[in-house]
Amino acid sequence: MAKDAIEPDTKDWTWVLHTPCPECGFQADAVAGTDVPGLVDGYAERWQHVLARPDVGSRPAPQVWSPLEYACHVRDVFRVFAGRARLMLAQDAPTFENWDQDETAIAERYGEQDPSVVAAELAAAAQDAAAAFGGVPADAWDRTGLRSNGSHFTVDSLGRYFVHDVVHHLHDVRG
Repeated sequence: MAKDAIEPDTKDWTWVLHTPCPECGFQADAVAGTDVPGLVDGYAERWQHVLARPDVGSRPAPQVWSPLEYACHVRDVFRVFAGRARLMLAQDAPTFENWDQDETAIAERYGEQDPSVVAAELAAAAQDAAAAFGGVPADAWDRTGLRSNGSHFTVDSLGRYFVHDVVHHLHDVRG
């Protein structure tokens, strides 16, 4: 592995649905799926402040993503989870396409992207994700979907899991 390469995260983070995250403090079990759109809006605004920092493209350490790289990842998280929520509403128990976030970061050159473009894309992706979860009918929160590794989600648990990712990375960048 190159000295500035990021070590891939291979942890299964689904435990955060039942246990508070000791790193960022997020408590997924204290959030309802119906809370997701409002939370997304608030956290997306905080990401805009992160992207306006003068040092947004600087890594704090060679093997740690810069705030810009984290913001690119979060933008893509908004996109992926909006799509997964819509898929769960449209199909019975779909299996989600695998998404290799580390491969995406390299292929999309996260560290070389323009922060102002990322800010606009992140805002649009956040609005779309908020709309996806905001449009869930009351009787559809228990619809299911599966990750390629077999992790089982309902629309509700997917939303709570997704919000943790956004919050956790704000914690990572001190946003």
